Amino acid sequence: MTPLEKPVVFGTEDILVSLCDSITKVLALATQSQIHYSGMVQRIGKTCLKPDIGCFVLFDGGFSGLVIINFSAPAAMELYERYMLSMGIPKDGLASSFTSDEVANVMGELMNQIVGDFTSKIGRELQTHITQNQPKMLVINRQVILSVDANLDQPEARRVTFYTGNNNIFYLELAIDRTEFIKLHDFEPNEAPDPDELIAQANGGTGTSPPPMPPAADDDDNDALLRSFGM
Repeated sequence: MTPLEKPVVFGTEDILVSLCDSITKVLALATQSQIHYSGMVQRIGKTCLKPDIGCFVLFDGGFSGLVIINFSAPAAMELYERYMLSMGIPKDGLASSFTSDEVANVMGELMNQIVGDFTSKIGRELQTHITQNQPKMLVINRQVILSVDANLDQPEARRVTFYTGNNNIFYLELAIDRTEFIKLHDFEPNEAPDPDELIAQANGGTGTSPPPMPPAADDDDNDALLRSFGM
């Protein structure tokens, strides 16, 4: 290898693994349960929101992309219930249906924590910066195709299967431009924040009360978003 040739140290699949690790870490910590993902990844031609609950986030900056997580109703309810119970909320005070605004708000907050952990990790390990929009969570009864609103020269899309503690299934879909990071010189990644401290801060420092819920979108906002998808 000549002095001008530098090794590729972080590519598209590495970014995908980093995102998968953020999902398992945040959800396992928030729900006090085991979350794991398949050792196989699918190459897909398009990214879609699918029933029963779909959530998507766009990110931009050092690289652009789209993250979608599609939850089945059982998976969403399991994660929601475990999270709320771990916060000390009595079971009889929980929502009984995945179509409840409370469930969508909680799942949106968890998605926000996942993407926040991921973007923070990208900043530490790759020394680049990406930003994301507020996660959009939709209860839907049919498939909606989404594409990245960006100029991608070589778009790539992947799907990974996740399993909850009760073996309910949800799916991650990631679409980004074909990406390679090459190390120009050695550096030490910034120290990662302690995840327990981050959760405590999100919970107001008490460890017993649930984090503030993002405001639920009103019916007009939801109708406008669905209309934009042709629904």
